[in-house]
Amino acid sequence: MPNINLLPWREELREELKKQFIIVIVAVALVSIILVGLSWFVMQSNIEHQQTRNDYVQTEINRVSSQVKEIKQLKAKRAQMLERMRVIQNLQGNRPVIVNMFDELVRIVPDGVFFAKVTTTDNQISITGTAESNNRVASLMRNIDRSAWFTSPSLTQVTANKGFGPRANDFAMSMVLSPPEMALPENEGER
Repeated sequence: MPNINLLPWREELREELKKQFIIVIVAVALVSIILVGLSWFVMQSNIEHQQTRNDYVQTEINRVSSQVKEIKQLKAKRAQMLERMRVIQNLQGNRPVIVNMFDELVRIVPDGVFFAKVTTTDNQISITGTAESNNRVASLMRNIDRSAWFTSPSLTQVTANKGFGPRANDFAMSMVLSPPEMALPENEGER
Protein backbone atom coordinates (compact mmCIF):
# COMPACT_ATOMS: atom_id res chain seq x y z
CA MET A 1 0.00 0.00 0.00
CA PRO A 2 1.26 3.23 -0.89
CA ASN A 3 2.20 5.57 1.86
CA ILE A 4 -0.34 8.20 1.72
CA ASN A 5 -0.24 10.99 4.09
CA LEU A 6 -3.69 11.92 4.76
CA LEU A 7 -2.72 14.60 7.18
CA PRO A 8 -0.34 16.97 5.33
CA TRP A 9 -1.59 19.81 7.38
CA ARG A 10 0.53 18.60 10.34
CA GLU A 11 3.68 18.97 8.32
CA GLU A 12 2.61 22.37 7.13
CA LEU A 13 1.78 23.31 10.71
CA ARG A 14 5.24 22.27 11.83
CA GLU A 15 6.85 24.24 9.06
CA GLU A 16 4.68 27.21 9.87
CA LEU A 17 5.56 26.95 13.59
CA LYS A 18 9.23 26.61 12.72
CA LYS A 19 9.04 29.76 10.58
CA GLN A 20 7.20 31.61 13.33
CA PHE A 21 9.80 30.43 15.89
CA ILE A 22 12.66 31.67 13.68
CA ILE A 23 10.83 34.96 13.12
CA VAL A 24 10.26 35.34 16.88
CA ILE A 25 13.91 34.51 17.61
CA VAL A 26 15.09 37.00 15.00
CA ALA A 27 12.63 39.61 16.32
CA VAL A 28 13.76 39.00 19.91
CA ALA A 29 17.39 39.20 18.81
CA LEU A 30 16.73 42.44 16.94
CA VAL A 31 14.79 43.89 19.89
CA SER A 32 17.61 42.78 22.23
CA ILE A 33 20.24 44.37 20.00
CA ILE A 34 18.18 47.55 19.79
CA LEU A 35 17.67 47.60 23.59
CA VAL A 36 21.38 46.95 24.25
CA GLY A 37 22.32 49.64 21.74
CA LEU A 38 19.82 52.05 23.25
CA SER A 39 21.00 51.34 26.79
CA TRP A 40 24.64 51.74 25.66
CA PHE A 41 23.73 55.07 24.06
CA VAL A 42 21.93 56.23 27.24
CA MET A 43 24.87 55.11 29.40
CA GLN A 44 27.37 56.89 27.14
CA SER A 45 25.21 59.99 27.19
CA ASN A 46 25.08 59.86 31.01
CA ILE A 47 28.84 59.28 31.20
CA GLU A 48 29.53 62.23 28.89
CA HIS A 49 27.13 64.42 30.88
CA GLN A 50 28.82 63.41 34.15
CA GLN A 51 32.25 63.96 32.60
CA THR A 52 31.15 67.44 31.53
CA ARG A 53 29.98 68.15 35.07
CA ASN A 54 33.25 66.78 36.48
CA ASP A 55 35.24 68.97 34.10
CA TYR A 56 33.23 72.01 35.18
CA VAL A 57 33.77 71.19 38.85
CA GLN A 58 37.50 70.67 38.25
CA THR A 59 37.70 74.00 36.40
CA GLU A 60 35.97 75.74 39.31
CA ILE A 61 38.27 73.99 41.81
CA ASN A 62 41.31 75.18 39.86
CA ARG A 63 39.91 78.71 39.69
CA VAL A 64 39.18 78.76 43.43
CA SER A 65 42.62 77.25 44.17
CA SER A 66 44.29 80.02 42.20
CA GLN A 67 42.17 82.58 44.05
CA VAL A 68 43.17 81.00 47.38
CA LYS A 69 46.85 81.21 46.39
CA GLU A 70 46.36 84.83 45.38
CA ILE A 71 44.62 85.55 48.69
CA LYS A 72 47.50 83.93 50.59
CA GLN A 73 49.98 86.04 48.65
CA LEU A 74 47.93 89.17 49.34
CA LYS A 75 47.75 88.28 53.03
CA ALA A 76 51.52 87.81 53.11
CA LYS A 77 52.01 91.17 51.35
CA ARG A 78 49.55 92.75 53.77
CA ALA A 79 51.45 91.33 56.75
CA GLN A 80 54.71 92.67 55.30
CA MET A 81 53.15 96.07 54.73
CA LEU A 82 51.71 96.13 58.25
CA GLU A 83 55.13 95.20 59.65
CA ARG A 84 56.75 97.98 57.63
CA MET A 85 54.09 100.42 58.79
CA ARG A 86 54.66 99.35 62.39
CA VAL A 87 58.41 99.87 62.05
CA ILE A 88 57.89 103.27 60.42
CA GLN A 89 55.41 104.27 63.12
CA ASN A 90 57.86 103.18 65.82
CA LEU A 91 60.59 105.21 64.16
CA GLN A 92 58.27 108.19 63.81
CA GLY A 93 57.15 107.81 67.41
CA ASN A 94 60.72 107.43 68.75
CA ARG A 95 62.10 110.35 66.80
CA PRO A 96 61.15 112.97 69.43
CA VAL A 97 62.37 110.67 72.21
CA ILE A 98 65.80 110.29 70.59
CA VAL A 99 66.09 114.00 69.91
CA ASN A 100 65.06 114.88 73.46
CA MET A 101 67.42 112.21 74.85
CA PHE A 102 70.41 113.76 73.09
CA ASP A 103 69.25 117.24 74.06
CA GLU A 104 69.06 116.14 77.70
CA LEU A 105 72.49 114.48 77.46
CA VAL A 106 73.95 117.80 76.36
CA ARG A 107 72.25 119.56 79.28
CA ILE A 108 73.48 117.17 81.99
CA VAL A 109 77.16 117.04 80.93
CA PRO A 110 79.17 119.37 83.18
CA ASP A 111 82.24 121.25 81.98
CA GLY A 112 85.34 119.08 81.99
CA VAL A 113 83.51 115.84 81.04
CA PHE A 114 83.89 114.35 77.59
CA PHE A 115 81.94 111.40 76.24
CA ALA A 116 83.95 109.00 74.07
CA LYS A 117 81.18 106.52 73.37
CA VAL A 118 77.41 106.43 73.95
CA THR A 119 75.52 103.22 73.22
CA THR A 120 71.86 102.37 73.73
CA THR A 121 70.19 99.02 74.04
CA ASP A 122 66.44 99.32 74.43
CA ASN A 123 66.18 101.78 77.34
CA GLN A 124 69.67 101.11 78.74
CA ILE A 125 72.32 103.74 77.93
CA SER A 126 76.05 103.01 78.38
CA ILE A 127 78.57 105.86 78.38
CA THR A 128 82.36 105.83 78.36
CA GLY A 129 84.30 109.03 78.60
CA THR A 130 86.94 111.13 80.33
CA ALA A 131 86.54 113.62 83.17
CA GLU A 132 89.06 116.20 84.45
CA SER A 133 88.45 115.02 88.04
CA ASN A 134 86.32 112.77 90.21
CA ASN A 135 84.24 115.82 91.15
CA ARG A 136 83.17 116.19 87.51
CA VAL A 137 82.01 112.56 87.42
CA ALA A 138 80.08 113.10 90.67
CA SER A 139 78.51 116.23 89.19
CA LEU A 140 77.45 114.22 86.13
CA MET A 141 75.84 111.58 88.40
CA ARG A 142 73.92 114.28 90.31
CA ASN A 143 72.73 115.84 87.04
CA ILE A 144 71.49 112.44 85.88
CA ASP A 145 69.58 112.01 89.15
CA ARG A 146 67.87 115.38 88.65
CA SER A 147 67.04 114.72 84.99
CA ALA A 148 63.46 113.92 84.00
CA TRP A 149 64.75 111.70 81.16
CA PHE A 150 67.29 109.46 82.92
CA THR A 151 67.18 107.29 86.03
CA SER A 152 69.35 104.78 87.87
CA PRO A 153 72.86 106.08 87.11
CA SER A 154 75.47 103.43 87.84
CA LEU A 155 79.22 104.07 87.70
CA THR A 156 80.86 100.82 86.62
CA GLN A 157 84.51 101.79 86.12
CA VAL A 158 86.90 104.64 86.95
CA THR A 159 90.56 104.54 85.90
CA ALA A 160 93.24 107.22 86.02
CA ASN A 161 94.18 108.86 82.71
CA LYS A 162 97.26 111.04 83.14
CA GLY A 163 97.13 112.04 79.46
CA PHE A 164 94.44 114.68 80.22
CA GLY A 165 95.86 115.96 83.47
CA PRO A 166 97.06 114.85 86.91
CA ARG A 167 93.51 114.22 88.25
CA ALA A 168 91.87 113.08 84.99
CA ASN A 169 89.94 109.82 84.95
CA ASP A 170 88.36 107.58 82.32
CA PHE A 171 84.95 106.33 83.40
CA ALA A 172 82.23 103.94 82.29
CA MET A 173 78.66 104.25 83.46
CA SER A 174 75.15 103.19 82.61
CA MET A 175 71.71 104.65 83.15
CA VAL A 176 68.13 103.99 82.16
CA LEU A 177 66.22 106.12 79.67
CA SER A 178 62.76 106.85 81.08
CA PRO A 179 61.18 109.61 79.04
CA PRO A 180 58.45 111.56 80.79
CA GLU A 181 54.93 111.39 79.38
CA MET A 182 54.77 114.01 76.67
CA ALA A 183 51.59 116.05 76.50
CA LEU A 184 50.11 116.45 73.05
CA PRO A 185 49.83 119.97 71.75
CA GLU A 186 46.26 121.27 71.81
CA ASN A 187 45.89 121.10 68.01
CA GLU A 188 46.87 117.41 67.84
CA GLY A 189 44.42 116.40 70.55
CA GLU A 190 41.49 117.67 68.45
CA ARG A 191 42.21 115.50 65.40
